Amino acid sequence: MILAVNTENPAQQALKTGLNQYRQGTGAALRQAIEQLEIALKLWREQGDLTQEATTLQFLGLIHADLGEYQAAINYYRQVLRLLPQLSQPEYWEAPILELSAEVYLKWGEYQKALEAYEKAHSLRKEIGLDSAEAATLNSMGLLYYELGELDRALGYYKQAQLLLQRSENSADRKMTALILNNMGQVYSEQGELEKAKETYIQALNYWNALPERADVRTIRGQAATLNNQGYIYAQSNQFKLAQQTYNDALPLWQKIGDRTREASTLNNLCYVDFKQGNLDQALEICTQSLQIRQTVGDRTKQPLSLYYIAQIQREQGQLEAAVKTIEAALEIIEDLRTKVDRQDLRTSFFASKQEYYEFYIDLLMQLHKQNPEKGYDGLALQASERAKARSLLEILAESGGEVTSGIDPKLLQEKKQLQQELSALEQLRVRLLSREHTEEQRLTINQEIDSLLQQYRRLLTEIRASSPHYAELTQPQPLTLTEIQQKVLEQETILLEYALGKNRSYLWVVTPTSIESYELPGREEIERQVTEFRDSFLLPTQRIRRKLAEDTGKELAEMILPNSEKLSQKRLLIVADGVLQYVPFNALPTPGTLILEEDWTPLIVNHEIVTIPSASTLAVLRQEMKGRTPAPKALAILADPVFSYQDDRVKNVVPEKMKPLPPELERSARESGVLFDRLPFTEKEAERILDLIPTINSTKQFGFSARREFVTSQQINQYRLLHFATHGLLNSETPELSGLVLSLVDETGEPLNGFLRLYDIFNLKLSADLAVLSACETGLGENIQGEGLVGLTRGFMYAGAPRVVVSLWKVDDQATSELMVKFYQRMLQQNLSPVAALRVAQIDMWQQNKWSSPYFWAAFTLQGEWQAPKINPN
Repeated sequence: MILAVNTENPAQQALKTGLNQYRQGTGAALRQAIEQLEIALKLWREQGDLTQEATTLQFLGLIHADLGEYQAAINYYRQVLRLLPQLSQPEYWEAPILELSAEVYLKWGEYQKALEAYEKAHSLRKEIGLDSAEAATLNSMGLLYYELGELDRALGYYKQAQLLLQRSENSADRKMTALILNNMGQVYSEQGELEKAKETYIQALNYWNALPERADVRTIRGQAATLNNQGYIYAQSNQFKLAQQTYNDALPLWQKIGDRTREASTLNNLCYVDFKQGNLDQALEICTQSLQIRQTVGDRTKQPLSLYYIAQIQREQGQLEAAVKTIEAALEIIEDLRTKVDRQDLRTSFFASKQEYYEFYIDLLMQLHKQNPEKGYDGLALQASERAKARSLLEILAESGGEVTSGIDPKLLQEKKQLQQELSALEQLRVRLLSREHTEEQRLTINQEIDSLLQQYRRLLTEIRASSPHYAELTQPQPLTLTEIQQKVLEQETILLEYALGKNRSYLWVVTPTSIESYELPGREEIERQVTEFRDSFLLPTQRIRRKLAEDTGKELAEMILPNSEKLSQKRLLIVADGVLQYVPFNALPTPGTLILEEDWTPLIVNHEIVTIPSASTLAVLRQEMKGRTPAPKALAILADPVFSYQDDRVKNVVPEKMKPLPPELERSARESGVLFDRLPFTEKEAERILDLIPTINSTKQFGFSARREFVTSQQINQYRLLHFATHGLLNSETPELSGLVLSLVDETGEPLNGFLRLYDIFNLKLSADLAVLSACETGLGENIQGEGLVGLTRGFMYAGAPRVVVSLWKVDDQATSELMVKFYQRMLQQNLSPVAALRVAQIDMWQQNKWSSPYFWAAFTLQGEWQAPKINPN
């Protein structure tokens, strides 16, 4: 709220000057606005005008938020909240300030704090009893859950908001209803409920069209947005003529209000519709127009999508080399923005479908290889696959809600975060400024400000790479070329099998120290279907004893994804899988071309050591980092049989009413993975049998209540070369960032503990281990299968300092796990075999026993990471 300006009052003059500078929109102008508002603030305080003091603090918070200075913004909002007891009608101040704070937290990636602020604001709005204000808050809460991917919860809040306003004839309320309906349509669209989305958008348009103030900018913007979204539904339903008509209705509305950013988005959508109808020349012209607008307004986050469409058109026109250059320009922007821009700003841009860009690029290079097999395009495609896998991991970390702080000076990390926020904020300011009328001086000023910050940021990245190479390898990955993979990763008896799945075609590269061969495989869906059949053949309880079914489905999968047996020879297989293939037990697949009779069936592991790695480049980095590392002084730390519930018999004197639900991220991950946190009683027996192989002085056991997160995150764990986690591990295939390990969730009295070791927690561990074993991981393969849940977890342990990880791809029968683990440790500790050799011998031993011969019992465990292992001395 602003009071009328009295030119005789210097405080009001300073406030007016500051707000005029704020409207200019450049970073320099915003800094000048802050100076004027600080003067006004000082004068209001001297005058004792609390209302104007609160107003000025509110604007200072807004401006600092626009500059990406989120902590400063929150501090100003807190000052307003501290003034509340002294303000008249404080109830009308508190909720808006809380909502502004929530918006800042949302930009900051502090989702829990944003939610808490919104919930408090909603409670206040409800007390006041103003339905329109409460509905606006509920809509904001829906948007927050939409951002987090919690679509059902988002829809629930939108419906509550709509219900509050359904009887109102007030124009502002009807405008809010139209906005809420538009948001509901987006949820239905993402859920694949296209008919519901279509109906909801029609309702929204009816509201927009019935509003009396049709020329109002907000009304025009809302109507255009709904038309644009409706056009998307028509396009997804292959109703291209209707989509084209709807987009063409939206386009002049954006032009009328001068919103060039959204004009470019609608043009891009029109380009897609023309492309799908085969109007390639017209599609190319429209997409080029969209790209030019995005370049003019400086909207770099949307430029890759325009470039992607242009590259697709060029491919259809037979211009493969031009398409390669175009998609490389898109990928260059994507990878540049990933290092520079705050993660929140990328959630709704091109990263929603980031893998499509890499899939397209790989497929394009392989099509060129087919045309020109001697020009090395297959090697470039392999390098592109390595790039894609490195970027995919970064995305999971960005989505995980935490920060990797291990391996970098905290001051450098803080400086990096601050510069990212400032760059992100200035980029948004530039888009806003250049999307409306502006002077050449304003354009030059904001560009110079961004260039200056970029120079600072690049100098900082150089400093980080020099002083913190471990952290830089993770956040600024440098994928290996084909030659580097052959020289730095492979040895004479090792063959690399690297996969890249695509919608229409997938690819396999078979690489030796001196050669590369590539194979075209079926598309992703066909491979996923065959993988599911193979896994079901031994994972479903009714199928486990029918070994023949596993052999038949395994044969079909092996013939689909493996080269002929003579290509494999008697060699170690180094596998870089992709997508659903990361959940395939390659060790149990029959050797291709050898399965003639049932009794001839021989699993791949009989003739091969099998190692999986996140990427070939990861292995090279691991080897570099492990050079010269001093071994940990003790042998084994083992965590087993944690306490997950106050209902566990080991919990005494608990009062059920005191119990709290699971932490929301753990509850969600468990729900998506289909996991129940049942007790794992057999794991303690398993652990005791393993501990019998090692002198007590060289080991530690953390059982039951002692199997806590605090032990894993403490310095104690650095003392051990072997780490064994016999607890639930979640390999979340739908939301990889929610993967993690579950340790004790309650203490001896039943009080809740934080026992969820999340992905970013694992990356921040400091380990000296040669090997980490995760013996009870569970994977629920949902519809949206991503392999990154497994990659994220294992790569996290590798980054933390464990160069090799044994992980299970499904939860195995307790007795079988115990049997296999004991055999594994015996071979490793008593027969002095390397971890990969010990695991292979133990699994072959299990396979040869009738009781355990089904792959279900022995094939779940896979070694990820470095196979060139030092021998583990139990003493």
